Amino acid sequence: MTEQYVADFKAFAGNGAGGAPAWLRKIREGAIARFAELGFPTTKQEEWRFTSVAPIKETRFALAHAAGAQPPSVAAIEPLLVCPPGSPRMVFVDGRYAPELSSVGGLPRGVHAGSLAVALTSGRNGELARQHLTRHARWHESAFAALNTAFLADGAFVHVAAHTILEQPLELLFVATGGRQPTVSHPRSLIVVERDAQAAVVEGYAALTDDVYWTNGVTEAVVGEGARVEYYRVQREGRRAYHVATTQSRQERDSFFGLHAVTLGGALARHDVLTALDGAGAELILNGLYVLRDSQHADHHTVIEHARPHCASHEFFNGVLDQRAHGVFNGRIIVRPGAQRTDSKQTNNNLLLSTDARADSQPQLEIYADDVKCTHGSTVGPIDQTALYYLRSRGLSPEMAQSLLTYGFAAEILGRMGRADVRDRLDPLVRAALA
Repeated sequence: MTEQYVADFKAFAGNGAGGAPAWLRKIREGAIARFAELGFPTTKQEEWRFTSVAPIKETRFALAHAAGAQPPSVAAIEPLLVCPPGSPRMVFVDGRYAPELSSVGGLPRGVHAGSLAVALTSGRNGELARQHLTRHARWHESAFAALNTAFLADGAFVHVAAHTILEQPLELLFVATGGRQPTVSHPRSLIVVERDAQAAVVEGYAALTDDVYWTNGVTEAVVGEGARVEYYRVQREGRRAYHVATTQSRQERDSFFGLHAVTLGGALARHDVLTALDGAGAELILNGLYVLRDSQHADHHTVIEHARPHCASHEFFNGVLDQRAHGVFNGRIIVRPGAQRTDSKQTNNNLLLSTDARADSQPQLEIYADDVKCTHGSTVGPIDQTALYYLRSRGLSPEMAQSLLTYGFAAEILGRMGRADVRDRLDPLVRAALA
């Protein structure tokens, strides 16, 4: 089934993509060749044994073109925004930047937020993109990341210069419009926060349709020396949508990166989170929450690589699964040789609200240093009957007692988020998903 994508790539490369820099054209060609070599993963592969991508493989997706579709109105996208009113935002429709729906005019000096397609053809931004784009996400190892790289055309380019503070959160909203024929978009984003800078970025995926479509996204984030970044990723695609994504980050010395992933939508979702602590003293907070119902399937694979000494990472993922939903978590912590004094903790908890719901959890440690403090663990089970009995003994109905305990389980992850303004906006979304 890879032949159709190779054919689509040839048409893509000859129709509009030829204006890209020569270095990017070469990478695209290498990426489509790598995709053809790898093919779609199967459940026979260890990394995919709980997740079948047969529905994606067997569906004929046409490449989405926002330019040929009627753009949505500002009123249509406002309910999909997460950040508080007045926050700067960039909106992408079917993977393409929509400046008429965006608002980035009030950004402080030293902060650039714009179209990646435009940045690739500009002077300084073009050089910065060449330095980092496709250099971090491991497309040689992932068929989906390779396919995204082959069709790399547009997405968000965010650059925060050294010593710059972005007070308000910047929102990147990717909206799918769907259509009569299933479509696929390959949004690509690059976020570069330089030395001693501070920023918060909210990356959201949502839909204006219940049609079948596929989002295949890749985001690369570079956190410079001493920089502090809060990054929120909110996935609430349509109920018939497929969502595959890679988020790759690299941290330098004494940096802080808070990555918070919330998964609420999609029929089939897979999110690979790969983080590299590549400077001494770096700190990573990795939080995740997935709330699934009906027959939704969500798979989170995380890799935290400790490459330098004196780094810390704390990972907490909670899943709430109802009806026939299936949640998969595979978390891997790698401590490289020489990464002494590593402090790393990984926890995955799953709450099953139905006897038909299923959770598969695989926390892993891979340690090649001897002076470390690393722990990992997971739980899978129903609501604590003792806690349920306690609330009912205080006069609460069974439904209200279960609702309170379920929300408290989800709110544990919300409480770990650093920005109250974003957390307060996410709270009603989580409550609605739990209702």
